[in-house]
Amino acid sequence: MKGIKAHTCFVFLFLWGSLCFAQDKISLKKAIDEIEQQHGYTFNYAEETISGYTVTQIDPSLSFAEKITQLKSQTKLLFTLLGNKLVTISLPESNLVCGNVKDEETGLPIAFATVQAAKKAVVTDENGYFSIDAPPTENIKIRFLGYRTAEITINNLETENCNPIFLSPLREQLDAVLLSSYLVQGMSKMSNGAERIDFNNFTALPGLIETDVLQSVQSLPGVHSTNETVSNINIRGGTNDQNLVLWDGIKMYQTGHFFGLISAFNPQITEQVSIQKNGTSATLTDGVSGTIAMETEKEVSNTFSGSLGASLIDANVFLDIPLGKTSSLQIGGRKSLSDVVTTPTYDAYFTRIAQDTEVETNVETVRNTNRSFDFYDVSLRWLYQIGERDKIRVNFLYVDNILAFNENATINNTAFSRESSVAQNSLGAGALWQHQWGEHLNTTLHVYESDYTLRAINANILDQQRFLQENSVSETGIKTAGILSLKETQKLTFGYELIETKVTNLDDVDVPLVRTLVAEVVRTHSGFGEYSIRFNDYKSILIAGLRYNYLDKFNESIIEPRLQFSQKFLEHFSLQVAGEFKHQITSQVINFQNDFLGIEKRRWQLSNNSTIPIIKSKQASLGFNYSNKGWLLSIEGYYKFVDGITSQEQGFQNQFEFVKTSGSYEVLGADVLFRKRFRDISLWISYSFMDNAYSFESLSETAFPSNYDIPHSVTFGSTYVYDTLKITGGFNWRSGNPTTSPVEGNEVVGGAINFDPPNSERFEDYIRVDASALYEVSLVNAMFEAGISVWNILDQTNTISTFYRVNENGDIVENKQTSLGFTPNAVLRVIL
Repeated sequence: MKGIKAHTCFVFLFLWGSLCFAQDKISLKKAIDEIEQQHGYTFNYAEETISGYTVTQIDPSLSFAEKITQLKSQTKLLFTLLGNKLVTISLPESNLVCGNVKDEETGLPIAFATVQAAKKAVVTDENGYFSIDAPPTENIKIRFLGYRTAEITINNLETENCNPIFLSPLREQLDAVLLSSYLVQGMSKMSNGAERIDFNNFTALPGLIETDVLQSVQSLPGVHSTNETVSNINIRGGTNDQNLVLWDGIKMYQTGHFFGLISAFNPQITEQVSIQKNGTSATLTDGVSGTIAMETEKEVSNTFSGSLGASLIDANVFLDIPLGKTSSLQIGGRKSLSDVVTTPTYDAYFTRIAQDTEVETNVETVRNTNRSFDFYDVSLRWLYQIGERDKIRVNFLYVDNILAFNENATINNTAFSRESSVAQNSLGAGALWQHQWGEHLNTTLHVYESDYTLRAINANILDQQRFLQENSVSETGIKTAGILSLKETQKLTFGYELIETKVTNLDDVDVPLVRTLVAEVVRTHSGFGEYSIRFNDYKSILIAGLRYNYLDKFNESIIEPRLQFSQKFLEHFSLQVAGEFKHQITSQVINFQNDFLGIEKRRWQLSNNSTIPIIKSKQASLGFNYSNKGWLLSIEGYYKFVDGITSQEQGFQNQFEFVKTSGSYEVLGADVLFRKRFRDISLWISYSFMDNAYSFESLSETAFPSNYDIPHSVTFGSTYVYDTLKITGGFNWRSGNPTTSPVEGNEVVGGAINFDPPNSERFEDYIRVDASALYEVSLVNAMFEAGISVWNILDQTNTISTFYRVNENGDIVENKQTSLGFTPNAVLRVIL
């Protein structure tokens, strides 16, 4: 019996040892060295060619040819036998592998997931299938919103038998995707009501060749810009100053370059943006009209990447630099090309911003010369993974715009020249510490500083006068929050936030000497709590929150409930309900038409809780969605009431231009989106209805249409994506902006303009057709991207605003501002 046991143990140990020997992994270099010693062959190769490869231990008893066959099968490298016992090793010309991406729990395919290699990227089809050509040693990352990112070595994939690759859902994220590819690939509608754009998966939009963050959000239903600028985005009839704009949690008071024509946020460093029109999280304050939240990459990068590009407006650079295995640094920058070359695109932009201002035209005796315009921005993000439980993120952003020109005149046979200028800049800096206390509790501490300055020097050369104006905002915020996972489907968020906001306004005239400086500070203490739950097999999601705010300067408490609820039913249908109360203490005013030389007329101001009230809003919405086999229909009706607005904030250019009073506006509207997605083509059409009306008790007309009332808006778009080619086109039509005209035949009474009832007329309908194309090609270990776009192909003249003045002869003069005309643009980018 003992002999049988001993024999059995011996056989077991022999088999186990043999298995271990067979499965031992060694480096390819070591295997080559052993074969050279055993057979007397010499291998010729580049170190980077074989770096990273491992093979199983080669049986010494095999012949030389059998050993080479094993190396070939395990590495997929090319082994070429030359004379004199010389073998060369090289990479294969093509290494096409494939896979099928599926949900780990359901086994269903995941369509439109991004498969990213070092130099190439592809997207899975409707069946989750993908194929990619990349070196065997590279890793690919597979990403899809709502799932954990998977990282796989190419060498582990096969050429013919396409392996299944399973992605696991992110259970801790209750804001799951409700509708994917909302308009185009990379756009999603979330269960928390937000519409999200993921620029890693983004294709293209009509008229855009770069992922301009604030231009992209205007493609969504209910989001417009009545004057066609990113610094005046109107979410469901609200004004731009009623939007909360966040860049990695830092509140930004400046959003545009070129005084609003392009986004101030570098698209290369911004990973995604979310637009929340209603039902905002209780963790956020401010923004009574909506929230635009931008985010950079959250994960530490382990490989170097970067890009260098230029368009007909600016040059830009982006670097993602690993700093060891636990830290990485992202740096991005843009600089206008106006001081190097003047392009047609620059001319079109400059003409657009300078219409009917002192920059473009002056009185006959004054000549403007040496006009110059420059802008740049610098972005930085540093991420440090201290350990398994702690992560630190540091962000920095600086934005700068400056416009200058000389005013020249001859006075008493003497030539005079003085410079006028407008400078606008912002600085944002923030630091976030995240700590995981255990399996169920995660806390964050976020500190930020946001500073904005607008400085204008207006030289009146005929009166030998200099008028200096400054508007600055300095805001400091501290927020601490905890997220407690009660169960896999439930979480509780709670925390405290302190925000101190200081606004300073300066008016300084040298002749006669007049100086006015007003500085105000308001501190807001806030506590918040939010409960999120998924139930009914994740088909129902409820997010309910409450935010308490205490404004110490006014000794006032404000309680704000927030609600989001979504329900999936009948497999392809879903219902969404949202509501919120919000407030804000900052707003913008327009003091008079030529303020800041007519270029940037808006100044930030703080509420004083009397003549400038605290703005408060109430919103409610109900949405219905259907999605099946590429078809999507989304309908959402909403009601919004905003109280505490000022007439100066609304930008009146009629009989109420210089009136100072407060009131409210009320919006009833609906947003409709219909989309059909084929394999390579996506078609969509959206329609927005709005009834937006003011109520000012102290004005002669107590109720009348809002300046931002756009009753009807239709957008049609299509995108074609084939491999690395993207072509997109779109048509935009909407009702003309409201306007007020002088009474015909009786325009001037007593030296003043005699207006019709406010906003009783409209400009002609706004029409614009855009198109763009992007193409990517891989050359010399880099990706090259080239694109061209045309904004307003038909060169349609769209009037967006007008104002009237009485000249020295007592005649009325009309000044019109029109939108961008035919505006081409092109981009070339190298992606490393």
